[in-house]
Amino acid sequence: AKYASGLYGPFRDAVDVQIVGGGDRKGYQQDWRNAREALTEVEADIAQGADMVMVKPALSYLDVIVAVRAITNLPVAAYHVSGEYAMIKAAAANGWIDHDTVALEQLTAIKRAGADVILTYFTRWFAERAVGANTASGLPS
Repeated sequence: AKYASGLYGPFRDAVDVQIVGGGDRKGYQQDWRNAREALTEVEADIAQGADMVMVKPALSYLDVIVAVRAITNLPVAAYHVSGEYAMIKAAAANGWIDHDTVALEQLTAIKRAGADVILTYFTRWFAERAVGANTASGLPS
């Protein structure tokens, strides 16, 4: 379930992604106001033999992750996209939030919603700091 979201902006800017002929993505991305459409798409993916289903972006669609988890036993992936990452980086750089606390809070919320797999730009940070900190403190990893 890929929503037509403004949260893809940093990635698109970085790679200068444009649709040939000036089209838009609304023809193949779900309307962000409509959760049912995403479930219909996920059900179609499952019927076509998908090995895994994905919801992206993740944070604005935690309700969709919960709903997808309820209809399938397949692995559910969630993509914490570039805009979600950039918001944390920008807010932390301005001293408005604690980077590590908010990053871990967001990733935990995605997992708690039902995601088995989280794709994120925080992967390296998580592997080096969050997992390492949990291991060093004796918490289960």
